[in-house]
Amino acid sequence: MTTLLKLHRLKLVVLLLATNLALLLHLAAGHIKPMSEWVWLDILGEGGSTLLCLTWLGLVLKSRPAGRVTSFLAMGLGLVFFSWWVDTLDEFIRLPDSIVWDHWMESAPMPFGLLLLTLGIYHWHREQLAISAQMEKRERLFREHRLFDSLTPLNTAEYLRQHLDQALCQARSAQQPLSLVILDLDNFSRINHLHGHAEGDRVLQALSQLLVLNLRHQDLLCRLAGDRFVVMLPHTGERQAQQLAEDLRLSVEHFAHKARAHGERLQLRASVACVMALQDDAESLLQRLNQALAHAKPALYARSA
Repeated sequence: MTTLLKLHRLKLVVLLLATNLALLLHLAAGHIKPMSEWVWLDILGEGGSTLLCLTWLGLVLKSRPAGRVTSFLAMGLGLVFFSWWVDTLDEFIRLPDSIVWDHWMESAPMPFGLLLLTLGIYHWHREQLAISAQMEKRERLFREHRLFDSLTPLNTAEYLRQHLDQALCQARSAQQPLSLVILDLDNFSRINHLHGHAEGDRVLQALSQLLVLNLRHQDLLCRLAGDRFVVMLPHTGERQAQQLAEDLRLSVEHFAHKARAHGERLQLRASVACVMALQDDAESLLQRLNQALAHAKPALYARSA
C-alpha cells in the first residue's frame, strides 16, 4: 500500500541531492578540522536544530497528503534545513577565506524558507478552520439526528420550532424581516388511495428535493406533517415571501413525477400562504401561518373552478 511518505519522495530526493552537493563542495574546497578545534556548544546547537528541522519535515510529509499547503510547508522546512545543514558543516570543515559562496548557501535559503513556511502555516490554519467548521456541522447533525424526518431529507416540525425562536430573536436584534411560507399538497390522499402509500412516499421524497432546489442557501425547509411543508425565510419581507411562495406553488404544479407502476404522470397541486413575523413568538407565528393557509385554500379552489 502506498504510504503518504512515498507520495513526497521527489521532495526528499531533491533535498538529499542538495545536502550531499553542499557536503561535496565543502569537502572539495576545504579540509576537515581536527577534533581539538570543534566547538561542541555550536555543534549541539546547530546540529540539533538541523535534526529537529528534519524531524518536523518528516512528520509533515508523513501526516499530510500532497497539495499546495504541504508543498509550502515542505519547501519552507527544506530550505531552513539546508541553511542549518550548511551552517553545521562549517563546524567540521574549514574553507579558505577567499571563498564566499558558503555564506550565500548558509544565509540565502533561510529567509525564503521562513517565508514559504509562513505561507504554509497560514493556509494550514485556514484549512483547519474549514475542517473544524465541517466537524461542527457533523457534530450538530449527529446531535440532532432525531430531528430529521424519517421519510424525506428534511428537518421536522420540532426542529423548526427550536430554530424559529432563535431566528426571531436574531431578526429583532438585527432589525431584519423574517417570513414563513407554508405549502400544502391538495388532495394528496387521492394519490395514496389510487397508487398506494409507497408511491405517495416516493412523491414526497422527490418533491422535497425539488423544493430545496427552488430555495435560497439561507432558507430552511421543514416537513411540518404529512404533505405539508414550511419554509423559514430569513431577511425576507412579506412581498418577497409571497413571490417565493408562488414560485414554489408553480414548481409543484409543473412537477413531472410519473408513477412507477404504469408510468402515468401524477398531477400535483398545492396551496401556499405566507406571513411575516411581527412581535410573535414561534407558536403564535405558526398559528397565523396555518390560519393564512386555511384562508388561501378556498380562494385557490374558487380560482380553479
